[in-house]
Amino acid sequence: MSSGVGRSIEDTYESQNDQRLDELHSKLRTLRGITSDINADVESQNLMLDTTSDRFTVFSGSLSQTARRAGQAFGVGTGSLKPWRIAMFIVSLFLGFWLITKVLAWWWPNGGSGSVPA
Repeated sequence: MSSGVGRSIEDTYESQNDQRLDELHSKLRTLRGITSDINADVESQNLMLDTTSDRFTVFSGSLSQTARRAGQAFGVGTGSLKPWRIAMFIVSLFLGFWLITKVLAWWWPNGGSGSVPA
């Protein structure tokens, strides 16, 4: 009789161990899934960062080329610094706007409101 009771207790422990082992396998599968999701997210973020870095590199090259062309257009370059061209451009721009406002003032003496005095 004692061997039957002993066997029953061993079967109970064995079934509890199997149940705990199944729970442990379930938790391991969940952790493995979470780990693979984290890995996929990290890979996609690294790809996005690489793409962004490449775009900024291209933009930097384009910006430096544009600055070099603007320097050549205004005569600002290596050894031939001519800031008077830029100053003359700015002064002529302001004079042009001033002249346009004076011409428009001749055409619309009331400031362009369109109302006719009674």
